[in-house]
Amino acid sequence: MPKPPPIGLIMATYIEAKPFVEKIDWLRAAQIPFPVYHGKDLILVISGMGKTNAAAACAWLCTTARPGCIINLGAAGANIDGLALGSIHHIREALETDRRHFKTAAPFCHRPDVMEGFPTARVATREEPVIDPEERRRISSVAELSDMEGAAVIQSARRFQTRCFMFKFVSDTPGHTAGSQIAAHIRAWRDSVFDFYMSAISPAIR
Repeated sequence: MPKPPPIGLIMATYIEAKPFVEKIDWLRAAQIPFPVYHGKDLILVISGMGKTNAAAACAWLCTTARPGCIINLGAAGANIDGLALGSIHHIREALETDRRHFKTAAPFCHRPDVMEGFPTARVATREEPVIDPEERRRISSVAELSDMEGAAVIQSARRFQTRCFMFKFVSDTPGHTAGSQIAAHIRAWRDSVFDFYMSAISPAIR
């Protein structure tokens, strides 16, 4: 029986990916062109922050590893009140609110694949982090969350006709405006996100 293709996992930063790096038995690791960890059926790429890094990492994964699917997993800020820190959301739409269609002025919208059984949300993908409460309020009309990579991963995966799933956990809310708070929340919740990946996301994908 032929070996099934690996899953490609893209995370933006080591601070988010640390439990994955430390708790999974990787076969080998490399630092070029990104920090890459090769397992038996999983390849983790730490892309770096922002759309360009995310798109490049996804394209590299699709062309070199030919994964069965891409999963983008990482932190996102909440644009609305009521989303708990650490809560995990399956993304159904990623909107580029800083890149709009020149005719309609609507944000470019990218739709990943979606599995049943997970709470869903929309994410606004922007080149800069959204921290200001007023800016969060403006974006909240189209997306409950904000990140810096999601839309780029989806767009790149679609170019290579590769399935793409996305999960984001809440690292900050409208009441959090300091980068130090966000980093502390990521450290506080990243092990729970790892456990959720292993117990819920990975079995559902397979």
